[in-house]
Amino acid sequence: MKRDRNVKIVATLGPASDDYEMIRALHEAGADVFRLNMSHGDHAEIAVRHGIIRQIEADLGQPIAILADLQGPKLRVGVFDNDDGYDLEVGGSFRMDLDDTPGDATRVQLPHTEIFAALEPGAHLLINDGKIRVKVLECGADFANCEVLAGGRISNRKGVNVPDVVLPLAALSEKDRKDLEFVCELGVDWLALSFVQRKEDVEEARALAKGRAAVLSKIEKPSAVTNFDEILEASDGIMVARGDLGVELPVQNVPPIQKRLVRKCRNAAKPVIVATQMLESMIESPMPTRAEVSDVAAAIYEGADAVMLSAESAAGDFPIEAVTTMNNVAIEVESDPTYREVIEASRGGKKETVADAIVSAAREIAETTNIRVICCFSESGSTAALTARERPSVPILALTSRQAIARRMCLTWGCHCVKVGAVGRFKEAVINAVKAATSEGLAEKTDLIVVTAGVPFGQTGSTNILRIAPCDERLIYASELE
Repeated sequence: MKRDRNVKIVATLGPASDDYEMIRALHEAGADVFRLNMSHGDHAEIAVRHGIIRQIEADLGQPIAILADLQGPKLRVGVFDNDDGYDLEVGGSFRMDLDDTPGDATRVQLPHTEIFAALEPGAHLLINDGKIRVKVLECGADFANCEVLAGGRISNRKGVNVPDVVLPLAALSEKDRKDLEFVCELGVDWLALSFVQRKEDVEEARALAKGRAAVLSKIEKPSAVTNFDEILEASDGIMVARGDLGVELPVQNVPPIQKRLVRKCRNAAKPVIVATQMLESMIESPMPTRAEVSDVAAAIYEGADAVMLSAESAAGDFPIEAVTTMNNVAIEVESDPTYREVIEASRGGKKETVADAIVSAAREIAETTNIRVICCFSESGSTAALTARERPSVPILALTSRQAIARRMCLTWGCHCVKVGAVGRFKEAVINAVKAATSEGLAEKTDLIVVTAGVPFGQTGSTNILRIAPCDERLIYASELE
């Protein structure tokens, strides 16, 4: 199933998309990657969804990527002495402390010693997705006296964000550790790590994953933006999680941050997902707003590898329509001549290695001749990722002998992923590339293709050879070129 677009679509599964027929319909409508949200559903439910995806993959004979999104630590206030809570007035005083006595109009428990350890006078606390904003006037190891800057109703267990400080909290809670081990053993392809603040958070998750899944860092805190370069270096991919980012930062800061992060990810040849509220109105409506369509289009023009649906496909009334809309927007944007102009003008990234030179040459050859497709043999996915960084105007056929890598590459821009048998000689690789390109409908017998690979085979990051090959196998066998 060759898509008519290069950007990938991530669809979250949930109560609205929980059986074989619906999940298959979502894939056929355009979903390339399925997200399992570990904040919802127990291990048994997650295992059922995972099994359905793998069954669809087997039935259709093509790889499908699965992303498990870890919940991360959840910071919440305690409970109040009435279920309705209390209204906080602007200019009023409010105290948070470690006392587990039910709260009232003047105070409430904040059962997180780590927050009090990091707070300083002048810091801000955001409650209930930022609807309530307070400023710390005085604080200690077990309390914070605050002034209310933005009022509203506070009630039981509302979430708390602390945007101004780096909290001494690990990105992985005890629940996350158990979930990580479970999904790695189950066999997911990507782990999305929440609450990332520093590269050490990513390194901890990577150590626990032990290579069983790639690690994708969610950028949702100001400290992650500040430390982005080192987080990117430690990560296999990035998600720009605009929901929490827009709570902890002024909303007008989020669009330029999104553009910068997408550009840096592309230059680093690492996939980046733009997520949160992309088609939010389609949770309840079969049609998106014009602004939502423009938002999706903007992410595609920026060169994002993937755009993501959350509640739209997990719990909404129109999951298939949401995926179809996103697919149609992507096709329309990528057919716009301005899209190619923007993509080519933003082409960057360091060209320091032989592999960099090979994939750059492959793109230039393909775009200046009548080449139909660039075929990349890759044991780790790095060659395909480097080729995708070039954003060529011809399809990328990513070939690997490892099913796990074929699945993982489904998140990478433009990659049509196919698992092939292991090869020992470059001529075998060329023949396999020709067979795959023709059988997948990417080329005809009369066409030429570009083939890149690393020789000797089986060594990660060894891309060092490029060949222009005819799709007529008789010409390959007749050639003396190895």
